[in-house]
Amino acid sequence: MSEYRNTVPGDWFVDPVRLGVPGVRRPRSVDDDDSALAWQADALCAQTDPEAFFPEKGGSTRDAKKICTTCEVKTECLEYALQNDERFGIWGGLSERERRKLRRRA
Repeated sequence: MSEYRNTVPGDWFVDPVRLGVPGVRRPRSVDDDDSALAWQADALCAQTDPEAFFPEKGGSTRDAKKICTTCEVKTECLEYALQNDERFGIWGGLSERERRKLRRRA
């Protein structure tokens, strides 16, 4: 019969970034696989209705863009979208069409 362990192991750790705790992110100096996406924990869009950021064709993007204007990780979000060729949704306050124009100018 196995012995029941009623204590938490000493090496047990819950990562608040992976859990998506708002306001918690790793320092930018951390160099691991998760650090590139750590900004998402602070993204305002993660705390709102995702449908606003992925409207149907012809739908309004106004609400999503308004949320982006006050988001503290707007720059990281836009950089991610550009680097990963995100073709749908509002990222960093820009629509897919606006991101295409930005790429052409660069």
